[in-house]
Amino acid sequence: MPKIVDHEQYRKELLMKCFDLFAQKGYAAITMREIAKELNVSTGTLYHYFPNKEALFLQLVEEQTRQDILNFIADAGDAKTLPERIEALMNFLAKNEDYFAKQILLGFDFYQQQQRTDIWNNKTLRKASEDTMQALSDYLQIQDQAVIDFICNFLNGIIYRRMFEGEAVSLTEQGELLAQMLTAYFNTQDKASSANGKTKNIYPHFPK
Repeated sequence: MPKIVDHEQYRKELLMKCFDLFAQKGYAAITMREIAKELNVSTGTLYHYFPNKEALFLQLVEEQTRQDILNFIADAGDAKTLPERIEALMNFLAKNEDYFAKQILLGFDFYQQQQRTDIWNNKTLRKASEDTMQALSDYLQIQDQAVIDFICNFLNGIIYRRMFEGEAVSLTEQGELLAQMLTAYFNTQDKASSANGKTKNIYPHFPK
């Protein structure tokens, strides 16, 4: 009986194996032929699933985004308060710090090979960013887009700084400060809304 191949699952397995290759050698340096050799598949097989290196990379971004969100949701648990949710977020970051650092460096490498406007207009990259921010918004129960943008910038900035400064930048300390800042911000927003006789439901756990 011929072996039945789950082509979608096989494609995903190839993608995830490619991440370490890209991270080790860089997006610009590695070729499709080298990727096929490292994965122990023929170049024909690789091109069957991915028409070119850029398509392979973008599909990798798409799959990693999906997996990262699922892994975070499974890991984070059901924290009840904003500080607890921030703590869960920082714990997840700490456990996967090297992985996220590689993602950032690989993203920089890919960026250097593209026109800036092409990056901005890339539908796959845009959707990956939107899905990530939506997952954060859902978990933290924050609907204020500016605040979600701030949190994303905060997390990326911490990873970048720790790549060069290590433990000099404390994840625990920074997470606690973030929780305090957001708590104070939302309390101020609630008080301002109450004074104006309005309700602004940007964070449901705070009194309206």
